[in-house]
Amino acid sequence: MRIKVALLDDDKNYLNRLSSVFSNNFSDKLEIYSFSNAEVAVSELEKNKINVFLASETFDINTELLPVGCGFAYFVSSTGVETLRNQKTICRFQKAELIFKEILGIYSENVSDAISIKFEGDGNSSLITFVSASGGVGTSTAAVACAKKIARCGKKVLYINLEMFGSADNFFSGAGQFDLSNVIFSLKSKKSASVLKMESYVKEDASGVYFYSSPKMALDVIDLSVEDIETLFSSIKMMNSYEFIVVDIDFSFSPTVIKLLEMSQCIVCVSDGSEVSNDKFIRAYQALEVFEQQKEINILSKLTLLYNKFSSRTGKVIDNRTIKSLGGMRVVSNADEAQIIDEMIREDIFDKIINKTI
Repeated sequence: MRIKVALLDDDKNYLNRLSSVFSNNFSDKLEIYSFSNAEVAVSELEKNKINVFLASETFDINTELLPVGCGFAYFVSSTGVETLRNQKTICRFQKAELIFKEILGIYSENVSDAISIKFEGDGNSSLITFVSASGGVGTSTAAVACAKKIARCGKKVLYINLEMFGSADNFFSGAGQFDLSNVIFSLKSKKSASVLKMESYVKEDASGVYFYSSPKMALDVIDLSVEDIETLFSSIKMMNSYEFIVVDIDFSFSPTVIKLLEMSQCIVCVSDGSEVSNDKFIRAYQALEVFEQQKEINILSKLTLLYNKFSSRTGKVIDNRTIKSLGGMRVVSNADEAQIIDEMIREDIFDKIINKTI
């Protein structure tokens, strides 16, 4: 599926540059039509079945003449202008990827629910979920380090924090006004175009990691149902945009967490190797064994143990040959969170995940 976009601008140099960037980077998702004459542009919308029409603010477009289902927005020069002539606006002076995401948003708001949204590709993203039976062992730090290591290896990765009080914005920052709350609302709407909405809400960190900002309200995460979890990750895979999806979530036996673990290709459980942490891990492992038998599901075969903040003086490796291990990360003294993450990235503990050899 490709979205047909008509661009109207009297600045032909800008028009050519933007059209060229779209053609080079989004040729599988966008089909671009460029115009410098408003009358010609409007007359071509119906014939070419244009989905989204973007016009420079220098033109005054009579939107009543636009075909039914054709989304519209003005190109404006200022980021502070949200509407112009009662129509949505898009700032022309921003990264093409951000403009692309706004196009997705406009399209998804106007597309008919009866239309089936499909992306090219087989959706073979690897879903990696980080959990822990213990608190304070650096699960989020490990998940973030893994995502950044994947990005550093030149692979596209999406990070999602689904912890109750977790915050992706503590580790990443990127342009855009939407967050995980918008994603959850889109899921609840159950519209066929929600996958487009979800892609338009993604932000990009300077490290190359893509992510969803934290929800406005932590309680929004509670509203995710089993169906929402299944739809969310199935839809993200449909985007065919990411080779890896890294998820950070609180461990529990709730239906939503179990569904996520079922869908995961790799489950990384983090422990620091202390007596208390090891005991909690073993108890959780044993409970999962019973749970698997009762529910006839597959989780433990995908589980691997990561020892973080490990010290040979206070920690001990669990002696169980059936439990796979990624290895360990020593305690890094006198370092802040960013330095610890950088240290983890330099190690080879995530190589098996990246090479999909677990």
